[in-house]
Amino acid sequence: MIEKLFGLKSSGTNIKTEVLAGITTFLTMVYIVIVNPAILSAAGIPFEQVFMATIIAAVVGTLTMGLLAKYPVAVAPGMGLNAYFTTVVASQGLTYQAVLGTVFLAGLIIIILSLTNLRKALIEAIPAPLKYGITAGIGLFIAFLGLKMAGIVQPSEATLITLGDFTEPATALAIGGLILTLILMAKRVTGALFFGMIATAVGGYFLDLLKFDGYFSVPPLPTFINLGEAVSGVFSNSLYTVVFAFVLVTIFDSTGTLVGVSEQGGFMKNGKLPRTKQATLSDSFATTIGAAFGTSPSCAYIESSSGVAAGGRTGLTAVVVAVLFLVSMIFSPFISAISMLPAITAPILIIVGCFMMEGLAKIMWNRFDEAFPAFAIILIMPLTSSIATGIAVGFILYPILKAVTGKWKEVHPLIYIFAVIFLVQMIYFPMH
Repeated sequence: MIEKLFGLKSSGTNIKTEVLAGITTFLTMVYIVIVNPAILSAAGIPFEQVFMATIIAAVVGTLTMGLLAKYPVAVAPGMGLNAYFTTVVASQGLTYQAVLGTVFLAGLIIIILSLTNLRKALIEAIPAPLKYGITAGIGLFIAFLGLKMAGIVQPSEATLITLGDFTEPATALAIGGLILTLILMAKRVTGALFFGMIATAVGGYFLDLLKFDGYFSVPPLPTFINLGEAVSGVFSNSLYTVVFAFVLVTIFDSTGTLVGVSEQGGFMKNGKLPRTKQATLSDSFATTIGAAFGTSPSCAYIESSSGVAAGGRTGLTAVVVAVLFLVSMIFSPFISAISMLPAITAPILIIVGCFMMEGLAKIMWNRFDEAFPAFAIILIMPLTSSIATGIAVGFILYPILKAVTGKWKEVHPLIYIFAVIFLVQMIYFPMH
């Protein structure tokens, strides 16, 4: 039955290979169960609520991918957007419920875009330099957050930012954990991020920085937010740019990952991906349902490539990942303790930030009209702690530079429309 459902034989694989591939993928991305609650609880969302919402979103998205799209790709709340979520709440004095409302609306919009050809049109309309700039900007944004959480850098009145005190036990632990995890990554150890966190946690325990009240427990009850109140908060606070930022980045992140993993696994047919709509619905379902329970947007995970490298070729790999996420529910006391010590989770943010720099090599830096908008996005995002502001600046500058150099026809009409909208928003409704 399993062989027929997933077409194992025609895909040149078997149950054992798919299960091992699923375990491999899970080990490389299970860090999100620890890191996501650690980041979002800073926005005021109760830890247990985020913990369960993270798992629910991962299970929904990954099962949709496995059972409908039949691809060995896992879905979970994305890095970068969770940090942005927290900064939006903090910088604008909003309730986390209102920002969850923006995530919910973003999920609904992505569902509509996925069911039509609009998602494809939007992706094709946005210039490559802006796409790469957005990804790299988010990478710097979350890496900088990791440096601050670890105490490696700290505020300075004279220079705004300076090196932290490396003699502080928590900072020393974070640096040690970062170096160890980097070594594991360089050695290509499967699950390097996860095992790096565990090793850092052991160090934290012996340094008396980590306390455990237990390791296993009955899973916490999921908490369903008041969606009416959350969505009304979006309109009362005019959070339209935040919604757009969530939509845009989720689509870029997921689509880029999906194409990359599909190329690796040989799933592309004549440059096209079969069952595209089913695959793209995975992140939109996960984002919408995840928001209803209390987490930031979800996307396909590049860590899925580790499972494909281990032989995963069908949706059975994704189903195994989803089952393992369900099992992780019983470890909430252990995960709660680890996530409360920033020294353990901060190295992950720094390393994931590095992963997101890859697209910079594809920007044509010798073409100023293409390079500077990307550079501006990369610069603005970490300095303003706002993904939306970085996107807005890039969308405004790109068509201006193209127009003044006589290349206005190279710019899709949608970009001109977005440029005007963003310009009005930045002048009259700036995000602080």
